[in-house]
Amino acid sequence: MKATKVTLRKRPLENGKISLYLDFYPPIVDPNTGKKKRRDYLGFHIFENPKTPTQKEFNRVCILKAESIRTQKEIEFLNNNFGFYDKFNLKRDFLQYFLEKGKTHSRTSGNQGNWKSAYEHLKLYSGGICTFAEVTPEFCEGFKEYLSKTKSIGRSHKLSANTQLSYFAKLRATLKDALKEQIITKDPCISISNVRAEGSNRVYLTQAEVMKLYQTPCPELPMLRLASLFSCMTGLRWSDIEKLTWSEIEDPEQTEISLLKYRQRKTGRFEYLPISKQARELVGERKGQDEQVFSGLKYSATNNTILKNWILKAGILKKVTFHCFRHTYATLQLAGGTDIYVISGNLGHRQVKTTEIYTKITNEKKVEAADKIKLY
Repeated sequence: MKATKVTLRKRPLENGKISLYLDFYPPIVDPNTGKKKRRDYLGFHIFENPKTPTQKEFNRVCILKAESIRTQKEIEFLNNNFGFYDKFNLKRDFLQYFLEKGKTHSRTSGNQGNWKSAYEHLKLYSGGICTFAEVTPEFCEGFKEYLSKTKSIGRSHKLSANTQLSYFAKLRATLKDALKEQIITKDPCISISNVRAEGSNRVYLTQAEVMKLYQTPCPELPMLRLASLFSCMTGLRWSDIEKLTWSEIEDPEQTEISLLKYRQRKTGRFEYLPISKQARELVGERKGQDEQVFSGLKYSATNNTILKNWILKAGILKKVTFHCFRHTYATLQLAGGTDIYVISGNLGHRQVKTTEIYTKITNEKKVEAADKIKLY
């Protein structure tokens, strides 16, 4: 990487003086604004046409001082090129940078909340003030240790291993971004082992339970019932169902299988997903292309309560969230013999290993089934 070149330049002023400033190429990042800049005015104003010995001496001293600053800056940038931190960036607010990166990385309200929680814990751990200079390997290791002992904000229980992993991963992601943007030249987190994840207990519904839900009305919010069943049959996340418009559903005349053409909010990737005749019938007649398929559906605590009551009304005692319907789709498809690569593609997973977690669930059910036929 080429070191930043620093040049001392002059700018004439209207009062007969000259302002001295440093010109940076390529541009540097301003530690106060986070934006790139080419110039840094030194605050030295020399005489354009010095007439007296005093004025000439004043100009000479100012230029010497300005040249000294220029040389020092160039050395700093050269050091930065060989593995040292740039002193400009040492003073930048890391917490503010982390908060801004959370907005960049978040495509869903749930992920935004996760980044916000990680930020709040990072702020508590650092005491509310943290510059890039303070983000050392020891700082990162200490944050990992803090997460293992602290409690969830506003609650009495400790953070789960998976929540710790999620928050620590966000610190890693932020530092990787800072490395790419040349704010830092070394990742202080690179040699630190990750938080060990615990096996997740993925709740899903059986085929019989899905049928119970279909037969159970939800008068408080009928659209929530339709969206839940649609997720069971397609595997779509809440974020994609909530924003789904009629322009994203294609109904070919020559076949009964409709096609979803949509962009995943979580990954940003464009997906094609065939849906069954029953799934298509759930959403009813077509409306305007720009209208939402599940109009009026919004995430809220009230709707979560309605979902919980509807599940109980159907006689299902499992702790079900909306995301469980996505698990239901994957698990029932696997149990029905659908190829795992097909399921992985339908779910929009980038790697099939993400889908393989569901094979463990179905294998456990196979073991249970094997023990149901007894001779004595």
